[in-house]
Amino acid sequence: RFCLPLVLASLPTMATGEQISPALQDSWGDFWLFRFFVNAAGYASIVVPGFLLIQYFKRRNYLETGRGICFPVIKSCVFGSEVKSLHQEDGSLPPRAEPTESSTARQVFKLLFCATGLQASYLTWGVLQERVMTRTYGATETDPGEKFTDSQFLVFMNRILAFTVAGLYCALTKQPRHGAPMYKYSFASLSNILSSWCQYEALKYISFPTQVLAKASKVIPVMMMGKLVSRKSYEYWEYLTAALISVGVSMFLLSSAPNRHVSTVTTFSGVVLLAGYIIFDSFTSNWQDALFTYKMSPVQMMFGVNVFSCLFTVGSLLEQGALLESLRFMARHSEFTAHAVLLSVCSACGQLFIFYTINQFGAAVFTIIMTLRQAFAILLSCLIYGHTVTVVGGLGVAVVFMALFLRVYARSRMKKRSKKLPPGESPVQKV
Repeated sequence: RFCLPLVLASLPTMATGEQISPALQDSWGDFWLFRFFVNAAGYASIVVPGFLLIQYFKRRNYLETGRGICFPVIKSCVFGSEVKSLHQEDGSLPPRAEPTESSTARQVFKLLFCATGLQASYLTWGVLQERVMTRTYGATETDPGEKFTDSQFLVFMNRILAFTVAGLYCALTKQPRHGAPMYKYSFASLSNILSSWCQYEALKYISFPTQVLAKASKVIPVMMMGKLVSRKSYEYWEYLTAALISVGVSMFLLSSAPNRHVSTVTTFSGVVLLAGYIIFDSFTSNWQDALFTYKMSPVQMMFGVNVFSCLFTVGSLLEQGALLESLRFMARHSEFTAHAVLLSVCSACGQLFIFYTINQFGAAVFTIIMTLRQAFAILLSCLIYGHTVTVVGGLGVAVVFMALFLRVYARSRMKKRSKKLPPGESPVQKV
């Protein structure tokens, strides 16, 4: 009976040099690993009955024998139309529309609009994310204030607004006929929730610049997984840029002295949470690629994933009693309410700008804009929240982003070359 609390209580101190403030570790129940398992148990209480119901309907051959008012709903959720698109070559997004009879000035204006929207949405989102997870609310001269610690509630706030925006967009615009079974969105939804939770939770243990660099370097584990599991082949420039990224990240991390402020010290828990973020996020993107074989638009994907995200998070929050506590925190601190709402607005708007930018200008332009955004996010975080970066660390950041731009350039060159290949040949697979 007492083994689990003792083990969980000892885990925060197992890593040498890990410093966690007492405010974060008031009890063993506040440790992130315990909260992770509690959240997972909440999701399982929805996933397991859903899985059993799906198996029941499939065994009963409900598609052939079902009748009644519930038949269309069950058919859509469990079976779908099972009609896949034969011309989704890219697998992730529909081919972008080529501009016809559009002036250069109009295209420049569109590009500026996309770049400004993406930068404003995600830079504001990054600044607010760090503010909410690392600073206190309600601090006075006599009261130190209190921190908001429930990352799952922030995920719920983001998803409920994204669900609303995507639903309105689908209702107001013409969309392809939906064919995917609804339950298939739940896999991407679950991994997306867990990746977002790890991302928020990691900010309690590592600095925001470290998190941004780790996200930029996730190409390395993706390449390793592709080589080991799928036996993929890569070009020489992909290995070169991956090596440059790893060197740059190492320079940045090793330049942090152990006597630095606790918010800039990379801790063991932070590294584990970042690894969890990368693993879950990689699964999300791969599963969504598979779902795009059905004829659907990106906004339909956004809607389907967020339906289950809202269901999972609100169910888990209600089971834990955390939803009411978070709402009470919002009532006590109006500043937090404004930050949480603006955080959700930026997240939803950013997703729409992503779809529009890729549709208008392609993935290469979008990647360049988002790479610049990561660099600006590090700069803003250092300016606003006082993170110190040494000369060696600054050089490491420069090496990482130089490698990322090199990847974009090399990939665009390879794409142009692949278009000239004979029909029977195919280029080497890329990350």
